[in-house]
Amino acid sequence: MDKQNSRYRWVVFVVVLFTYLLMASQRTAPGLITDQLMSDFQVTAATIGLLTSIQFFVYTSLQVPMGILADRYGPNTFLILGATLTGLGTIIYSLSTHELMLFFSRILTGLGDATIWVNMVLILAQWFHRKEFVRLIGLAGMTGSLGFLLATVPFSTWIDLLGWRMAFCSAGLLLSLCGFVLYFVLVKKPKTRFINEQVFVTDEEQRDKTSVLLKRIFSNPQAWALFFCHFGVVGGYVGFISSWAVPYGMTLYEMTRSDASQLIMVGLIGALIGAPLTSWLASKLDTIKRPYIVVHSIVLLSWCTFLICNGHPAFFLLLVLFFIIGFGYGASALTFAAVRQSFPLHEAGVVSGFANTGGFLSAVLLPIIFGYLLDHFQSVSGYVDDGYYYGFIVPVLFSIIGLFGVLYFKEKRSAKDTIYN
Repeated sequence: MDKQNSRYRWVVFVVVLFTYLLMASQRTAPGLITDQLMSDFQVTAATIGLLTSIQFFVYTSLQVPMGILADRYGPNTFLILGATLTGLGTIIYSLSTHELMLFFSRILTGLGDATIWVNMVLILAQWFHRKEFVRLIGLAGMTGSLGFLLATVPFSTWIDLLGWRMAFCSAGLLLSLCGFVLYFVLVKKPKTRFINEQVFVTDEEQRDKTSVLLKRIFSNPQAWALFFCHFGVVGGYVGFISSWAVPYGMTLYEMTRSDASQLIMVGLIGALIGAPLTSWLASKLDTIKRPYIVVHSIVLLSWCTFLICNGHPAFFLLLVLFFIIGFGYGASALTFAAVRQSFPLHEAGVVSGFANTGGFLSAVLLPIIFGYLLDHFQSVSGYVDDGYYYGFIVPVLFSIIGLFGVLYFKEKRSAKDTIYN
């Protein structure tokens, strides 16, 4: 029996997605202890912003190279290595005694995290038929949001029970164990179960064309439009919740850490709903661009509302805003539907990596700029509220860039099955 018809493929599916769940949680979990890090290590808000951004910077810079490497050498080794590096980085984070150790640990975590999406997609493509793959990739995307959800109330409670060092250490040990399990599930067992199947095929001709392919993509206005689409809707959400959302709720609304993490959870619920709903809508309307314009517009309006309300909207409105912004992040899956519509399949992987780079570039920039503005305006006026108010200008500007990107995107109207299959 071949891999795509075996029951064993579901073992692969569960193990790979569980690993992704844990790795995704460690993108934003440090945001739960921002105030404790500032107190324990005596660092400024700008330093915390840089610490948050360093992981996203590493992740972002490796997206296109990782797509090329995965195509060339196969995805299994990189996913195993990524899980192990993420676990090791998280353990070092929990043992850090100096801010330089914190930076080093987040660099390791970023290296590991950079492997997950591209390689997970390729692994699922190997183990599942095309129709199964189309259905399951949506579940894979939702798993990332569930990972963010895990890093809210559940992980906050875990921190309250064990302290932040033991909580992060246990998460790192579990991720390291996932790397070990992945080796047996993806490499060792298939060698005995599927002896006659080649695990991965390398195309020498494709390898020779890599530089030409990259040059063509980087000079393609359509690719840049998708880059800016993702830039506008991802970074404002991911960058904010991974660094300043919890201290924002604790400072301006006098919430406990647990309550502030529940605020983030509202956004994550929005993300979980946004991904399948907007994809279904785009499929029904046979257009990606129109619903995506609506998504970008309401996300921009939501960030503008923070400025209109002087950085302190009424609590009920705050919940609505977090839900909408999270919904927009979930809808960012439309970027990759647009990639599939606009580019041939043999280029879709690299273009997806390029578009994903745009999203996480904004996630790199936002915490740094936001932290700098917090420090500056708090020192000038003495009120942290001013820092948060001016900080919200950053996601507003990012959202404007995203809206221009989606408006510039030239949709190729085609049959639904061409776009989504």
